[in-house]
Amino acid sequence: MEKTISPLQERLQALGIPLTDLPRPGGSYVSVNVRGAIAYVAIQFPIRGEEYQFRGRLGQEITTDEGYKAAALAAANAIAQVESYVGLYRVLGLNHVDIYYQSSEEWDEGPQVANGASDLFLRVLGEKGQHSRSIFGVHKLPRNFCVGISCTFTLL
Repeated sequence: MEKTISPLQERLQALGIPLTDLPRPGGSYVSVNVRGAIAYVAIQFPIRGEEYQFRGRLGQEITTDEGYKAAALAAANAIAQVESYVGLYRVLGLNHVDIYYQSSEEWDEGPQVANGASDLFLRVLGEKGQHSRSIFGVHKLPRNFCVGISCTFTLL
């Protein structure tokens, strides 16, 4: 029997978002924690399979354009985690996204980088991807990633 692929899964495949080889937590926590009708997604980084990507400081080793791509990859990992843990068919909508970045002292283009995640969520989820967000410049992220995101989804 052939497995049926949903239109959302087709969109993910077309955008190159893998639903296998998901990044694993780097500590004593789970990637997705569901409480009631809310799915809390632990921080996701720009990791493809087991390969770390986009490491360094924005405005130094990493350009703003690369940061945009890094944020999109981290958002793709968040979507893939939700699909794996609870199923995207249960998503009523994306609530809020926290975006963390590490940069050089002079660099000040956080909103453009954050758009990488926001645009990806909207491209994949359509109206369900509309969200609020916060962006935070931090001194250091684990493994020297330039960006990381965490988010919450309301579930049906």
